[in-house]
Amino acid sequence: MLDALGLAALHDWAVLQQEEIVWFSGLVSLALVGYMAFVFGRFLVYWAGSRHAFRHNRPADPGDPAAFRWHLVIPCRDEEAVVVQTLAGLRERAPEAHLWVIDDDSEDATRELVLAAAAHDPRVHLVQRRRPHARIGKGAALNAAYREISAWLPEDTDRSRVVIGVVDADGQLDPGTLAQVCGDKALGRPDTGAVQIGVRMRNADEERPLPDRGRAANALARALVRMQDVEFQANNAGMQLLRRRTGSVGLGGNGQFVRLTALDTLTAEEGRAGRPWPERALLEDYESGLDLRLAGWRLTHVTEAQVSQEGLVSLRRFLTQRTRWAQGNMQCLRYTGRVLRSPHYTPAGKAEVLYTFLQPVVCVLLVLLTPLSLAITGAGLLLFPTETAEFQLRFGPYMVLAFAIATLPMIFWGLAYRRLVHPDRRRLTGLLWGVLVWLYAYHLFVVATRAAVRILLGRNGWAKTRRNAERVTAGAPTALES
Repeated sequence: MLDALGLAALHDWAVLQQEEIVWFSGLVSLALVGYMAFVFGRFLVYWAGSRHAFRHNRPADPGDPAAFRWHLVIPCRDEEAVVVQTLAGLRERAPEAHLWVIDDDSEDATRELVLAAAAHDPRVHLVQRRRPHARIGKGAALNAAYREISAWLPEDTDRSRVVIGVVDADGQLDPGTLAQVCGDKALGRPDTGAVQIGVRMRNADEERPLPDRGRAANALARALVRMQDVEFQANNAGMQLLRRRTGSVGLGGNGQFVRLTALDTLTAEEGRAGRPWPERALLEDYESGLDLRLAGWRLTHVTEAQVSQEGLVSLRRFLTQRTRWAQGNMQCLRYTGRVLRSPHYTPAGKAEVLYTFLQPVVCVLLVLLTPLSLAITGAGLLLFPTETAEFQLRFGPYMVLAFAIATLPMIFWGLAYRRLVHPDRRRLTGLLWGVLVWLYAYHLFVVATRAAVRILLGRNGWAKTRRNAERVTAGAPTALES
């Protein structure tokens, strides 16, 4: 039997343990609030810079395409559904360009369709690849085209006047694109190594993207395509214009134009003979831009010209594509030391690159911390309801405030998109698009987590995103060499 003194001591100990548990639960929740405040803070700074650059962008004058020699590269892997239309469109919009189609060992009629086009057009060329050297990534396919173009050019060619453009198999250039790419603020400057143009979804206004499906499925598909269009024409455009100011423009897989001498610079590095594009990368486009900037070349973004592509109507295919992008983004972390030491990046440029590198990592940490915090808070409410509720009432509003603050910038992009692309639509429609952009942004947490799991499992395969017209998977992904 415990005496009164013992009971009092036991009671004091229990109270102390209760207080420690409550405060531990509170501290975890508070740590999550602090982390979210940091995440939202860096997001708001980045958004403010992007918004300012977006609103104050000034059109640039076009240049003379005849001053350059143009070679457009179209990587293809099972692209019979779109390749003929793409070649016809590129020939119409860029009649002076040579078109180099890379057949990455397609299992459909891609090769035959390209050869038929080449038989009637001497400016159409086929770059044929076969396994085991094919299907190991887009970078390897682009390098094969680089080698064939280099071998095809006469020895006395002024390679500084040769431009290689990369266009997706479903890509279509705007009229006058080549003139904008070679303007005085773009490749017209001899220190410019590469130019990235804007991207838009040409099926954003399609009423029935899934003609064989019902209203609900078509409504979801329309919203998905619209959000991709808002993302590229508003969010990404603002981001690239900010990068243009910080000197850290990123290159994309569709609509990049690179000076041949800039690619030559990269091939001069040890172990990269004939391979200017990274071959083991899931984001070979963005990584090639990092390599060019680290080599001292200027990169810029042109908003006056765009390349159109099909927005994905399948959520599954969309998540597959974005998971690959997120995983490729994580692979770029290995550039951190080189970027921080580089004299070619300004402090603002280094900060912007690090923001981009860490974006999927930040998402994964939030995915891990949020359920942990909720579990601890739930246990606290169950065991010590009064004390836990008091703590949550004290600090909970900060989390709600951070959540609300993060929502408003996303809504701005919907309104900006309406003003830029659809001024004929009502402001209420732009507001609705902005709300959808906010909801759409949550896919980043899903794909970042999937990408992290793939990295942990050692799965680095380059999975091609199927076109909307494809009904079956054409070929399995091939694992990158380790």
